[in-house]
Amino acid sequence: MDISVVNMAGKKVKTIELPADIFEYKINVGLMHQYVLMQQANARLGTHKTKRRGEVSRTTAKWYRQKGTGRARHGSRSAPIFVGGGRALGPVPHKYTKRMPLQMRHAALKSALSALARDGQLVMVDQVSFEQPKTKLAAAMVSTLVGEGTKTLIVLSGRNVNAEKAISNLEKVRYLHAAYINVRDLLNYDRVILSVDALEVIKTLLAKPAKKAAAS
Repeated sequence: MDISVVNMAGKKVKTIELPADIFEYKINVGLMHQYVLMQQANARLGTHKTKRRGEVSRTTAKWYRQKGTGRARHGSRSAPIFVGGGRALGPVPHKYTKRMPLQMRHAALKSALSALARDGQLVMVDQVSFEQPKTKLAAAMVSTLVGEGTKTLIVLSGRNVNAEKAISNLEKVRYLHAAYINVRDLLNYDRVILSVDALEVIKTLLAKPAKKAAAS
C-alpha cells in the first residue's frame, strides 16, 4: 500500500510503501476487542477492601443471653445484619490482570493499523520536530494536517521534549511513543499522525520473533 508523506506544513514530500504484513493485515475485530479488555483489566488497581465481621472493632462478648428473651439467637454484634457490623462477602484486594500471547497482541495491533490505513485515518509526516516547545506550533501543524478540533493521536519515534511540551496543552490531541502503541489508543482517535521514524520503530516492534534453534 502506497501512502503520501507530507511535511508539517501539509506539502507532499514523497510517497512510501507501507509494509503489507502490517498495514494490509486481515482485520480481526474480536482480537482487537480482547486486547482492549486486557488493557482495561490491567489498568484496574484491585485495592478495594471492606472489613468483615472478624475485622471490625466491636466487642466479642455475647450480646444477650441465649434463651428467655424471645429474640433470635446472636453471639456477636459484629454480624453483618447489625449497624457497625462487618460486611458480608465484601471485596478484598486482588489482581484483575489478564495476559495475551505475544503473537495475538501483535496480530491485534496489525489489525488496528490496517483498519486505520484502510479508512484513511492515517497521516504520514516526514518528521515531528519543533525548534521551541510552543503550543501554537503544534496547533498549527495539527490544524493543517487533520483540521482543527479533530481528535488526534501523534505517534513519536521516541523522546522529544519540545514536541511533547508543545502537544501536551492541546485539547483532543495526545502524543504517544511508537514503542508503546496499543489498540485502545489507536482506535480511540479520529486521526493518527505517524512520523517516518516512528514507522521504523513499529516495523521493528512488530517484526516476527526469531525462531529458536532446535535442540541438538
